[in-house]
Parts: sequence; C-alpha cells; structure tokens
Amino acid sequence: MHSATAAVADVVHRIAPLDGLERQHIDMTLAWLASTDDIFRREVPATPPRHLVSYVVLVDPAARAVLLGRHRLAGLWLPTGGHVDPGEHPLDTARREATEEIGIEARFDVVGPDPLFLTVTTTVGSGAHEDVSLWYVIRGDRTRGHALDPREFDGARWCEFSGFALPDTDPHFARFLTKLNSALRSPVG
Repeated sequence: MHSATAAVADVVHRIAPLDGLERQHIDMTLAWLASTDDIFRREVPATPPRHLVSYVVLVDPAARAVLLGRHRLAGLWLPTGGHVDPGEHPLDTARREATEEIGIEARFDVVGPDPLFLTVTTTVGSGAHEDVSLWYVIRGDRTRGHALDPREFDGARWCEFSGFALPDTDPHFARFLTKLNSALRSPVG
C-alpha cells in the first residue's frame, strides 16, 4: 500500500460510525483502500470511477447552523470542499478548499482535525461516479459575511440543525447533522 493510501486508511480507521450505513461505508472504503492505490481523481469527471473528496463544513456551533452553497455543477446545496489531489492528505485538501472556496483559514477546533463523517455517494449528472467523502468540520460565524467562490457556487445560505428540510442536498446531509449535533454535546478530544 502506497504511503498516501495508508495515510487515508489511518484516517478512516479513526472515524466512529454514526449508524449501520456509515459502518458499511467505512468497511467498503477500507476494503477499497486495501485493494488499490488508485484513489485520487486523475481526470475530470470520473477517472478513476471512485475517488476521494474532502467536504469542508463551515459550522457556527453557537448558532447550531452550517453554511451550504448552491453548487453550480451538481445543482445541489452542498458544503464546500473538493477532490483530494494525487498524494495529498485529505486534511490538507480541507485546508486548501477552505481557502479557495470560502477565503478563510480553516479552524478545526469544533470537533477536532479528523473527519467527523464518511460517506460513499454516486454523483448526479453526466460523468456520474462514486465520491468517497470525508466530512471535515471547521469553525464559522453566521454573523460574518462568508462569500463562496462564485465559480463553484451560485449563492450561499446558513441552515440550522433543527428543522432542517432542504430537499436538494447531499443524500447523507441530514445524517451528518445528527452526528454533528451529537458531537457538539461532547467535548473535543
């Protein structure tokens, strides 16, 4: 196993699953990582047909709200983030994407520097493929005007945990909010 793949496997091993579906996604991801080093997107949109993504979820813990952007290509309300570059550590991807898409330095002090959540999702549209997404949480402030990269997003909105009812988002987003809400009740550590 290449060292970059091994580093990702170490990260995945540290994720405590929310439920049976996340356990299934973690097990599937670990089996995939053990079977190949071809885990980074090399060609847009789908080579290889399964590859890594780092979501970077901007969270205002006091307001119990997250920032979502209307993603131009997907047509969905999504957290910021992007594909992990070949050989790049997913945490470094999260840092890079926070800078590129939100214009901020990522602060991983809400739940810690490891991803909170992992999902495997088939994308929509032409060039459909599977994204193995590591969901990182960074600190934000909903009273601050966070402008998302207009090349990637057409609008932004803060969504509160309670009463979340946005239908056109990542299919696992509501589950992520459940896990995040639980994590915010526990001390970071």
